[in-house]
Amino acid sequence: MSKYTLAEFIDRTKNRDRGEGLFELENPRFLEVNLDGKIWMKMGAMVAYNGQVKFTRETLLSQGLGNLLKKAVSGEGAQLTKAEGIGAVYLADSGKKIIILKLENEAIVVNGNDVLAFEPSIKCDIKMMRKMAAMISGGLFNVRLEGSGLVAITTHYDPITLHVSPGNPVRTDPNATVVWSGNLEPAFKKDVSFKTFLGRGSGESIQMEFAGEGFVVVQPYEEVYLQSGG
Repeated sequence: MSKYTLAEFIDRTKNRDRGEGLFELENPRFLEVNLDGKIWMKMGAMVAYNGQVKFTRETLLSQGLGNLLKKAVSGEGAQLTKAEGIGAVYLADSGKKIIILKLENEAIVVNGNDVLAFEPSIKCDIKMMRKMAAMISGGLFNVRLEGSGLVAITTHYDPITLHVSPGNPVRTDPNATVVWSGNLEPAFKKDVSFKTFLGRGSGESIQMEFAGEGFVVVQPYEEVYLQSGG
């Protein structure tokens, strides 16, 4: 096939069924969901679909009364869409890299802006970061995902995972922190020198401190989270 022809372009970029099941990466930035039932996904992440699929924006009560207040104040980033039916749904989020994780009776906590999709077998609970909200604007919430099933998260570029062990805490920039193990409870601290020595700011900076046993994932990008009334 001749290079640069329209036929070559279509063949090179067309979606291919790789037989990987429910969640399938078409490329590092496109997730194909082979739907036969329902999933939860980030509102606004659907870019195309085929088949008989119904999309429903989540109401404040659909995840239980316990999340009512949290959802009301956590902004648009916490809003979910339910996709149900039979077909293929294609998801993307601002060109970010997509990572599929299979939880096996495990729990992770994900920055609310980085949750792309998850199976209904996964329990979702929005957790407000009130201490951080009092310090800076943006990045007010994260999402605890627990159970067994598939989860898709997003990162800017390739992330790294840092091990947290007793006596060796890990401190991170909140805007670069993507996910951490569900047993860790980060503390938020002001640190005058955290960024000023690197020439990336002035005055006080906020850092997250993870102590105990587990892991934390960071990305090589500081994301600014825009909050609005939900």
